[in-house]
Amino acid sequence: MYPFVLSLHSWLRWVALVAGVAATVTTLADRSATLREGRADMWGLVLMMVLDIQMLLGLLLYLVVSPNMKAIRENFGGAMRDAGLRFFAVEHLALMLAAVVLVHVGRVLARKAPTSDAKRMRRLMCFGFATVLTVIGIPWPGMAGGRPLFRL
Repeated sequence: MYPFVLSLHSWLRWVALVAGVAATVTTLADRSATLREGRADMWGLVLMMVLDIQMLLGLLLYLVVSPNMKAIRENFGGAMRDAGLRFFAVEHLALMLAAVVLVHVGRVLARKAPTSDAKRMRRLMCFGFATVLTVIGIPWPGMAGGRPLFRL
């Protein structure tokens, strides 16, 4: 089960990145003066759903199936002294959780916005920051705790 969940989590990061960029860019490009829901809201919904799935898979890895996380939890103090282990024990989790919260908050704030400009600005700030946090929180190859770009 571990290899399947890890591979799925790894591959879905690309969907999350595409959805984050698309949500941010379509929000930036949307110049309509109406309060209607459009492509920016659709991409925001896709981003929210993918990040929610990623969070569930990540929590499944973190709490249940990952032998690496089990070892980290058993010696948390020792893991904090290693940059690669600390990344997965704390940094990856915190950054991705913040991205999930930002997308949810951004969608709610945009829905409650009184004007189309306020709606656009709220989406842009939340989706943009969430995308940046996602990029920072991904374990890119070459960094401490880095992982391959594509798992097979």
